[in-house]
Amino acid sequence: MTVQEQKILNAIKYFVCKTKYVGRTKLFKLLYFWDFLYFSKHGKYITGFEYYTLPFGPVPKEFYESIEKDNLPPYLKNEISIIDDKEFEKEDGYKQFKILLKNKRIDLDFFTPYEYELLETVGFIFKESNASQMTEASHFKNLPWDETVKQRGLWKLIDYNLALNKDTELDQVEIEERLSLQKGLYHNAYNS
Repeated sequence: MTVQEQKILNAIKYFVCKTKYVGRTKLFKLLYFWDFLYFSKHGKYITGFEYYTLPFGPVPKEFYESIEKDNLPPYLKNEISIIDDKEFEKEDGYKQFKILLKNKRIDLDFFTPYEYELLETVGFIFKESNASQMTEASHFKNLPWDETVKQRGLWKLIDYNLALNKDTELDQVEIEERLSLQKGLYHNAYNS
């Protein structure tokens, strides 16, 4: 398992164990906020996921499709199950899913201090939030999902650069270099 895969797996475990009401929709939004907040500070993402503007907010498309096809990547397949929860179906307009962990042990050694700090922060902020509240938060005006929908519409790739703000200490050239290097490393890790 790659370091990136370990980070994704352990972030999922963290969110499932440390926050309430974590189903598929809430998980997607937690990962989105974690990635985009990290990018706004460091000019690179954590998971490598590409997020798209679906009607209920940002969704990591490849991860979403693997769940829809019941074909989780091997590093997740042996660790988690995402099942349709018939008991709570459509209570708040959202189809409910349960995320079951086969092993609840979270290995924090794979996170940098700042990745872990953000993991805790995102978990704390959204600890009590349900799927509809997470969707609402991801739709706030001028955030990357909203900006992408306004500029390009639904079902479009959300540019990580939209997370940059006046507090970002990196210049655009440095950010592009980091992204290019990171994409190359992730591509090589998956194709080796």
